[in-house]
Amino acid sequence: MFDPARWPPALLGTAVGALILLIVLLIGALLLSQARLRRAEGRWSQASRGRNAAAQRGEREAERLLQAQGYEIVDRQATLDGALWVDGERRCFTVRLDLLVRRDGQDFIAEVKTGERAPDPLYPPTRRQLLEYALLLPDYGVLLIDMEQETIIEVEVEVEGGAG
Repeated sequence: MFDPARWPPALLGTAVGALILLIVLLIGALLLSQARLRRAEGRWSQASRGRNAAAQRGEREAERLLQAQGYEIVDRQATLDGALWVDGERRCFTVRLDLLVRRDGQDFIAEVKTGERAPDPLYPPTRRQLLEYALLLPDYGVLLIDMEQETIIEVEVEVEGGAG
């Protein structure tokens, strides 16, 4: 039977010591794991802040580029509400637009992109975003501002054929 009172004192001391050591090691491992998670979260958060700062810097530079080409800045970070019907249920969403601009009486949505791939209008995430804008605001033109090349690209959507 399991009766620690009948164990020899040396064995009992060893078992208690081993148990204490095991508990201390487990607590240490948990603390180390938490510290690593906090450090990783800090690096992710720092990287995210860096991307946000770069995006904001890109948008400020894009404004100057657009104004130099005769565009008037109408709004910054405007939001647009939309909805999808999903299995008969209306599901609402909000889209944030980098810039709304106007030139010669025509309104445009200006999407500012930095980096190597994002400024490519055929890069799938960028293409989907541009298509969303064209669908939600069909009377507006769509501009893709490539801040790496400092160019303004006018994008028009054409749908060819049908599904299937």
